[in-house]
Amino acid sequence: MKQHFDIVVVGAGPAGLSAAQAAAREGATVALLDDSPRAGGQIWRQGPGHPPQAQLHALLEALRMQTNVILLPSTRVIAPLGSRGLLLESAEHGGVSISYDRLILATGARERLLPFAGWTLPGVTGAGALQALIKGGMPVRGERIVIAGSGPLLIAALATARVAGAQVVAVVEQASAFEVARFGISLLGEPAKLRQAIAMTRGFARVRYWTGSIVRQADGDGRVERVTILRGQQESTLDCDRIACGYGLVPNITLAQALGCASNEAGEIVVDSEQRTSVDGVLAAGECTGVGGAELAGVEGEIAGLSASGAPASRTSANRTALHAQRARWRRFGKRVEAAFALQAAARTPPDDATLLCRCEDVSLGEVRVYPDWREAKLHTRCGMGACQGRICGAAAGLYFGWEAAAPRPPFSPAQIGTLMAAGGEPPPAE
Repeated sequence: MKQHFDIVVVGAGPAGLSAAQAAAREGATVALLDDSPRAGGQIWRQGPGHPPQAQLHALLEALRMQTNVILLPSTRVIAPLGSRGLLLESAEHGGVSISYDRLILATGARERLLPFAGWTLPGVTGAGALQALIKGGMPVRGERIVIAGSGPLLIAALATARVAGAQVVAVVEQASAFEVARFGISLLGEPAKLRQAIAMTRGFARVRYWTGSIVRQADGDGRVERVTILRGQQESTLDCDRIACGYGLVPNITLAQALGCASNEAGEIVVDSEQRTSVDGVLAAGECTGVGGAELAGVEGEIAGLSASGAPASRTSANRTALHAQRARWRRFGKRVEAAFALQAAARTPPDDATLLCRCEDVSLGEVRVYPDWREAKLHTRCGMGACQGRICGAAAGLYFGWEAAAPRPPFSPAQIGTLMAAGGEPPPAE
């Protein structure tokens, strides 16, 4: 299967859906792909008992009306091909080679997981992962859950767990009480966000909410049974059946890096006012350019779609002006979130040397801290060479030791031989 499209959009979350819709409205042929079987990204994840939200439903219906859009679910990017091509692996079609005139990266962000003693025990997940598992049908009714880490994602996980019948024992936030309170007050200027927060925290008074606190250790016989929380200089132990712990989000920029797109110190793809990256023909939108929520992602996606489609500025100037104003507004909100929940010293301090950093290859912090950079650590310990390919331990090592992430090498994920053969004589570029 080989096809050419005016525009290929990678990622079907709020940014990718909005980008595809905007580009298709202007007459471009668009391919929208995502590695999940259903569109929506992490924020609008669907599953049994979790039908599409209103915004997602509206976007999907609008796209289905467009005959110039093809949706490719359960499809992963394996490698770039040539200057404007991609090698994909699709659950339905197998190896797929496509080419494009313009590429929009809407690859989103993943959860930042930070190690602690016992984090490899069954029952430990990320906060966002808990939401995904529940929406995927995992039963948690009656389970005692501790939700920990940092940011609004903890409250979203709380709401999802409570609706599913779980008993949330505590929410453990690493940010200070002052920063959390100041952020809460700032929501008065965003009524929609305030209403959302009130809805998610209904009945919250009965749940412990500890600020300035982090998970120190998880214990149990074969699975999680209790968790130790460090609250300033004091420790508290809580009995629980599950721990969901996530410290914010990390932009997914693997494909952007492989294409040569510039990124900043925060690991975000650098874009201009029209969402164009430093590489000609490649645009980016959503949380891969900076974490700011679904509203910002959607606006950036629409700007990217219009820009990539080549829509005449004279015809779309009023719409673009409004979109740029909305983007500025939601970027300001994103900066407030970033400032309020910035990781404090306790969260940024590595645990003891015996704690595993790389769960895939059983490599401890003590084994890797003696090396000067990520590459040397990988060469000597196999850290980051397991199933997750460093997506989890690499982010933690970067935070703890200041190591720069290694340049990605295709294939970006395990692929079938038949998929690699679909490259059609254009092998993925070597390092």
